[in-house]
Amino acid sequence: MRVVIVGGGFAGVACAKRLANESGVRVDLIDRAGYHQFQPLLYQVATAELTSEDIRFDLCRLFRDSPNVTVRKAVVAAVDPQARTVTLDDGQVLAADHLVLAAGAQPNFFNTPGAAEHAFPLYSVDDAQAVRGRILTILEDVKQRPELVEQGALNFVIVGGGPTGVETAGALGELIHDVLPHAYRGLPLDRAQVILVDAGPALLTAFSAQAGGYAATQLRKRGVELRQNTSVKQIDPDQVTLSDGEVIKTRLVVWGGGEKAAAVAATGGLPTGHGGRVTVGGDLTVPGFPHVYALGDVANIPSGDEPALPQLGSVAQQSGRWAADNILAEARGKTPHPFHYRDKGIMAMIGRKAAIAEVGAHRHEIHGDFAFAAWLGVHMQLLDSIGAQLKAYAAWAQEFYLRPDHRSAELLEPSRVDSPRIDWDQKG
Repeated sequence: MRVVIVGGGFAGVACAKRLANESGVRVDLIDRAGYHQFQPLLYQVATAELTSEDIRFDLCRLFRDSPNVTVRKAVVAAVDPQARTVTLDDGQVLAADHLVLAAGAQPNFFNTPGAAEHAFPLYSVDDAQAVRGRILTILEDVKQRPELVEQGALNFVIVGGGPTGVETAGALGELIHDVLPHAYRGLPLDRAQVILVDAGPALLTAFSAQAGGYAATQLRKRGVELRQNTSVKQIDPDQVTLSDGEVIKTRLVVWGGGEKAAAVAATGGLPTGHGGRVTVGGDLTVPGFPHVYALGDVANIPSGDEPALPQLGSVAQQSGRWAADNILAEARGKTPHPFHYRDKGIMAMIGRKAAIAEVGAHRHEIHGDFAFAAWLGVHMQLLDSIGAQLKAYAAWAQEFYLRPDHRSAELLEPSRVDSPRIDWDQKG
């Protein structure tokens, strides 16, 4: 039996690991980057809390002891769900008995003029490195030319009040007020601004209203300015125009304003729904295609009365394992089971010592140290699912929580990131 898995994220890796070393099963795991990226911590790479190596895990290394799993670093050009084939960008065609789509998500700019060209999304390691590189380039340029502050050089705009936007804004606020004074002495950091823009009236809408209020309070404590009930109308190379007419001069706009399914979801005539994600049934297969699975962020996975589960790492991980179990059950002549998600709650890290979590069936809300412990526990379980080093992660977590501010300054060395220069004369 041959299984082809498209995507090396939480869902794809979890599925492949469950099928690894199974007798009579051959697995092809296809990923364009060739590594698993720990997406929940991308914002910490972007804001110099971590290096990219801290959250990037080579897929060949992860499966080095699984001879029945072949990792292919390649781009999928097309999927034929009827024939259960995958065509790679070099023209090679892979046929499967079971096809698993776990290609993840991509940013959704909602047709905002200039967003695709000038905003910085935060959905991959390359994205995170690009954001950090832009920050370092700005700081170095302002160090040489302080007058650039008048052009908005130290204005940083974050779009989106969900976890990505809130966590990035909080980390940037701490970077500017706690870390940069150690790394860039003499810069007019009192002129720096972190501005979070969100179209809705509340932050973290997947959480309770109280949680959103807590997040807003914590962000303001970190110097973040909030523009709520306000959308982005246009992004130019040197400024952002908001729906209320405000124009903010800036050279860095981080986009956390939404996501949609990876491009592969639109190939092959698969049924899609909200966010362009593939529609699946209770057993995670695509209606009309009983041997084609869609998992994680590329799928709308139903749950009870809810039309779809949220795009979370734990959902992706559990759906990957479940799909593998259903594939093995079918191969053994047994009936596949409907997916049952074990809800571990939702959580966000607003900054050091400012985490928030809602856990349990009744979404009990916790803040501070206990929330950080819950956040740490869930992330360690996700890392364990891909075979990462838990001891190393635990050591990092403790250091992140307790370390002095000057430690992060080590990651702000310009030599660590190769970033394109900024044309400060370019106008919108």
